Amino acid sequence: MVHFVGAGSGAVDLITVRGKNLLEKADIIIYAGSLVNPELLNYAKSDAKIYNSAKMNLDEVIEVMKQGDAKSIVRLHTGDPCIYGAIREQMDKLNSLCIEYDICPGVSSFCGAAAALKAEYTLPDVSQTVIIARMEGRTPVPEKEKIHRLAQHGATMVIFLSTGLLKELSEELINGGYSIDTPAAIVYKATWPDEKVIRCTVGTLYEKAQENNVKKTALITVGNFFGDDYSLSKLYDKTFTTEYRKGVAE
Repeated sequence: MVHFVGAGSGAVDLITVRGKNLLEKADIIIYAGSLVNPELLNYAKSDAKIYNSAKMNLDEVIEVMKQGDAKSIVRLHTGDPCIYGAIREQMDKLNSLCIEYDICPGVSSFCGAAAALKAEYTLPDVSQTVIIARMEGRTPVPEKEKIHRLAQHGATMVIFLSTGLLKELSEELINGGYSIDTPAAIVYKATWPDEKVIRCTVGTLYEKAQENNVKKTALITVGNFFGDDYSLSKLYDKTFTTEYRKGVAE
């Protein structure tokens, strides 16, 4: 059995209880060494075989899974593996080999970034949508999903894998409709011990990243959710009736 496990956003204690239990029982661990906190490997058994997938290609990863099919295998991905985790191609290979697998979700870094910012992405009358996206690099992006197209919605945006393209990102966001003064933040290594939060604007993303020597492993958050102008939720409005509570007239 292969268990795809989300390692969480960085802090060791943000892996789920289920994920920790699977790590502790695993005979083989294949972890994304370029992103996963290596301290998580302290949960491994003393005799567990550990592989760093940063130094492996897809065929090599699958070969380890194939050879260890009779054992418990943990494929440890950063954050939650459903977001930019490249797990579909692994699962398709396992399907063709009739090797069973399951998925243990994790805390995504976009959640860790919100925690670092002490922010809520979905404020009433500001934004009720969170767009998770990335700039086009070596991995192409469909034309309808280019940043300037998505920016037209004016929603909260969380942008992965784009720290090395901040000049271009600013241009795309502005071309899509955000003003240069729209609030933004660069969150470096959210929930890690060396986490850094850099508040800025759409127009100063590149400048602030340069000033703070941030070149990778950061998320970009953009939108008016940073502001103080929003409506209170209906859920806790005393005049609002829900399934569990009858509203009262003022």
